[in-house]
Order: sequence, then structure tokens, then C-alpha cells
Amino acid sequence: QQQQQQQPAEKPADANEVCVGPRSEEAGKASSCAGCPSQAECASGAHRGEDPMPALVADRLAHVKHKVLVLSGKGGVGKSTFSAQLSWFLAHRLDREVGVLDVDITGPSMPRLMGVEDEQVHRSNSGWSPVYADDNVAVMSVGFLLSSREDAIIWRGPRKNGLITQFLTDTTWSDELDYLIIDTPPGTSDEHISMAQLLKKSNVDGAVIVTTPQEVALLDVRKEISFCRKVGIKVLGVVENMAYFQCPCCDHKAKIFAPTTGGAATMAQKMGVPFLGSIPLDPAMLLACERGQSCWKQQDDDSAEVDGDKQQQQQQQDIPSAPAFAAVVENLLKAVGDVDDSTDTTMTATTTTSTSASAATTPAAAEGTNE
Repeated sequence: QQQQQQQPAEKPADANEVCVGPRSEEAGKASSCAGCPSQAECASGAHRGEDPMPALVADRLAHVKHKVLVLSGKGGVGKSTFSAQLSWFLAHRLDREVGVLDVDITGPSMPRLMGVEDEQVHRSNSGWSPVYADDNVAVMSVGFLLSSREDAIIWRGPRKNGLITQFLTDTTWSDELDYLIIDTPPGTSDEHISMAQLLKKSNVDGAVIVTTPQEVALLDVRKEISFCRKVGIKVLGVVENMAYFQCPCCDHKAKIFAPTTGGAATMAQKMGVPFLGSIPLDPAMLLACERGQSCWKQQDDDSAEVDGDKQQQQQQQDIPSAPAFAAVVENLLKAVGDVDDSTDTTMTATTTTSTSASAATTPAAAEGTNE
């Protein structure tokens, strides 16, 4: 709403419908500017001054203690899975107030991963109210704005940027929000540039970069690190996801994505960025994400029916990747300065799964290092 009130004063009256705005670096140059009567004037930079949006975003997010971007150079490395379970971990294990902002405009997955697919955001005079996945976990995503889950979003950069701006300026997060976890699409595209520009005055803690061990993924991670350095975003660390799979029968660790160049730890050392740790490939965590469940929420003994209590307890299986995941979170908390004597991340995880699924995922707890 604030953006909508401000934009008419900046946008030329005869501008094209999709306008990047005369203050944008792309003013007069973007493809949407073709044929606009004001194209030459905008391209000259006559209207270009300091963009007021970063200051507005900083004011809206001033109460948020920690703002963390989750990035990945390559798609399919488990970035959104990590974002979701990180948010659940902060909320359920550490009792933090958490907001999850999904800026993957064309592939929003947070509604599914957080178990709120059927919900919708509500608009009011104060802005957009996020959807609550739990009492202390709020979620905002373009997925809540679609009429159907199968709807495709076919937008050019300016429309994506406009929606991201609205998410940052119009969403009414809790006044006591401890963490805002921002899940981004892979690569270094329009969404990343928008986030870097809009958050430059918001004291962002930095970015966590998720990858898998093989070189084809690390190639793009190096580009992501380079992008962060160019736009002034601190790299909090690299997480190596799906580092290995531990057999539930013999505990043998198979490196499915072979680290032919040394894996993420070696890459991080060479690039001069922190390495937060390795997380194994874990079918139990995947199943929890598919169901939109937290791996970290303690089950209340009083909540189960008396007759089915023992059966429910048997179905609650340890998540093999829990120790490794907890170690990564501990390193991340240190990176953002959120660790004190009372912080305890060394807890095992439980989730309610079917008996058949649980039987396939009960190996001994995996270490947090990649052998």
C-alpha cells in the first residue's frame, strides 16, 4: 500500500504500464521501456536520485533482530528445505519468533514446506498479515496469492521487483520478531538484485549459501559468493547439504554427490568464507518437509490419546541428520552473534511418521562432518 501510494508521484503520467520507475538504474534501458514517451528522458538520468525504498524497508524491518538470506548458486541443492527446517529449529528448539519470507516468485515452495498450503494472506489498513504456521512462525509467499497451486507466474523483472518491494514494505511481522529468514531462488537474478538494493540500509546479518559437494554445484556457489561481495552482503557461511547417505543397515556412508574437488569445505577455505558444516541426505527429513512438518517440535505427552500413546511414541523416530543440522545452526548463531550460555542446540529431533517410513530411516545419528 505504501508503495502504491508513492509510485504514482515518481512514475511519469504517460509511462508504460510495466514501469521500472525513473529512479531505477534500468530506467530508459529495460525492455519494458521500449516505446515509452519518457524513455529518452529517463535514460538520461534526469530523474535519478536516491531511491527512497531502502530507507522505507529499513524502517519497516527495524524491529527485526536478525535478517538472514538463504542463497544457492545451483537449483535443487535443498536450499528451501534448509530454510524451512532452520526456521522450525529456531522456533521450536530455541523459542525464537521467526518470519519466513519466500521471494522465489516463480517457484514458491515455502507454503508446502511449512504446512500452510491452503492458507491465504489477509490485507488490512496496516498491510499484509502473514500466514502463521505455528504460534511463533509466520510465513509470507506469493504462493498464498495464487488462485490455484498449478498456476504459473510468467512475469518479467519489474513485476517481480514490485512484488518483492510490497513484501518488504507491506507485510506486518510480529513486533518481537527475532529472525527473518529470506528464501531466495537459485542463481543471481532479478530477485537477488532487488533484495540487495532494497535491504542495503536494513543491517542484514548476511547470507547462508547452500550447496551440494559436487563441482557442478560449487561452480555456481563461487559465482554466488562473488555476487555477495559485489553488492556488499556478508557471507555468514556455506552449508554442504546431502553430503553423504548413511545406510540404515550397516552405517556405511556413501558419498552420492562425489566431492571431486574437495567439496564445500575446501571451496570455502579457498574463497575465504566460513564453512558452517555438512548435513547428510536424510529421507526422514525429506518426508517431514513433504508433509509440512517440523523435525524439531517436542511432542506433548498429554496431547496423545491414552490408548494410542505407546503407539505414537514408537512412531516418533530420531532424524539421522539431527546432530549435523544442530551443529550447523550453532555455527550460524555464532556468526550472527546470537549465542549465550542458555542456548542449547544439541538436541535430537523427532517427527511423527508412518511405521513403514520410520523403519527405513533409523540409522545411528550421523556426524556433522563429511568423511
